[in-house]
Amino acid sequence: MSKTLKIADYRSSLDDPASRKYGTFSYLPEMDAARLRKQIEHMIAKGWIPAVEHVEAARAGDDYWYMWKLPMFGEKAIDRILAAVAECHEAWPGHLVRLIGYDNIKQSQGFSAVVHRPGG
Repeated sequence: MSKTLKIADYRSSLDDPASRKYGTFSYLPEMDAARLRKQIEHMIAKGWIPAVEHVEAARAGDDYWYMWKLPMFGEKAIDRILAAVAECHEAWPGHLVRLIGYDNIKQSQGFSAVVHRPGG
């Protein structure tokens, strides 16, 4: 007997900011501090370069996000990375803030997730 796969329809609308999805992690439960710390541990273990970006919610679908300072080349201290995320969020409370892990070997992003949303 085969099982029927149920696929959810995630209704997303420009008119309803709370419904918007911003990448794969948006479909998972909200990332709490412990999960974010685990993701950063993984990023560091892989040797990826952390960077923080931000953008207005209305422009989240654009390719260009503003970089918060420079990428954190060689940074391995999780608390410093979390502090950079918090500083960006404090400076831009009305913006989405995402954390990226750049893979300098594959020349791509190994990790990217929105970690703060306006009002969140």
